[in-house]
Amino acid sequence: MFSSNVTPPPRERASLGQAAGRWLLGLTIVAALVGSVVVARPALTVDHSVSPTQQSQSSQQPQTSQGH
Repeated sequence: MFSSNVTPPPRERASLGQAAGRWLLGLTIVAALVGSVVVARPALTVDHSVSPTQQSQSSQQPQTSQGH
């Protein structure tokens, strides 16, 4: 196995532009995730007032007129 006593040079600090770019990229990703959840929320809600069997039966039966 290769071993060395040479230490790597210290990392350079990211410039202000690079730090702002990373922060903006992170913010964009978080905003995209939040936006997708907000858009998908109506599709994820469950309507308990009408069961699927009642809905299919009512749509298959013809409407009868009530009256005299």
